[in-house]
Amino acid sequence: MDWTPAFPGLHAAVMLHGWIILDKPFGLGSTQAVSAIKRALREAGEPKTKVGHGGTLDPLASGILPIAIGEATKLAGRMLDATKVYDFTIRFGEETDTLDAEGEVVATSEVRPVLEQIEAVFPRFVGEIEQVPPAYSALKIGGKAAYARARAGEEVELKPRQVTVHSLSIRDPRESGDQAEQKKLGSRFRGNDEFTFSATVSKGTYIRSLARDIARALGTVGHVSNLRRTRAGPFGLESAISLDFLNELAKARDLTRAVLSMEAALDDIPALPVTPGQAQLLKFGQRLAGFPVLPGLQLATCGGTPVALVEALADGLTVVRGFNLFDVAE
Repeated sequence: MDWTPAFPGLHAAVMLHGWIILDKPFGLGSTQAVSAIKRALREAGEPKTKVGHGGTLDPLASGILPIAIGEATKLAGRMLDATKVYDFTIRFGEETDTLDAEGEVVATSEVRPVLEQIEAVFPRFVGEIEQVPPAYSALKIGGKAAYARARAGEEVELKPRQVTVHSLSIRDPRESGDQAEQKKLGSRFRGNDEFTFSATVSKGTYIRSLARDIARALGTVGHVSNLRRTRAGPFGLESAISLDFLNELAKARDLTRAVLSMEAALDDIPALPVTPGQAQLLKFGQRLAGFPVLPGLQLATCGGTPVALVEALADGLTVVRGFNLFDVAE
């Protein structure tokens, strides 16, 4: 994509506010990714600021990890709630305790599904479904993470939770140009060890659990051998940059090229222009009465600068989240 600065004309002495969409590499945890962004900011000579991620991505997964900088961290919660898209590969025949390639094999099966069988079970896994999260997850049981209890040898029992799978499909190998994959799927009637899927899911969905349940529905077992997040909310791979490219920009003290504006995470929220006087009131959390706007969430802006997320009701505007970018009254 065309990497234009989120704030044209900024120099290193001005604090950045916005998003870095990282194409997280395999083997790097989300917390480590945040630390890498902080190091890049220091390398670029940027002032110290808040940094946070918009949704955990396992070390064994790659792909989209939105990193919020400065005032954008106030929007990280919205990114946690956003719809996500994943490509994932199920290796049939082995289920592991972690439900991914890192774990120990706990069950095996000689059954290998064929494409027609897989497609036939898809309706069971689209829409609102219940799934039991993996024992190796960050969910808390009695104040302690489930994965910590599992690693300590405790038997972990997690309650089913309702999630939404908006779409689920077999990924067409022709899209990737992978000739081996194309050959593997060439026969619709031959069972294979692995198939790659694409799923659009709600927050709280565990792809590892989805893979486990698909395999069991097919009369076999399986685990996730590869996982890649291709979209998080409005951010797709076309917006993402590698850690290597980010570090190059940091060394060149040109990090603004990697930062998308705060509004990029709010593409589904209409902008509401306000006057400097109104912006100053909103900045201090005051309610604006009698504002003639459509009901719903709005992004109040003054001179193109975000002032606050506001809830527009019939009797006025209420501040949901304010931003401290500069003195909007001046």
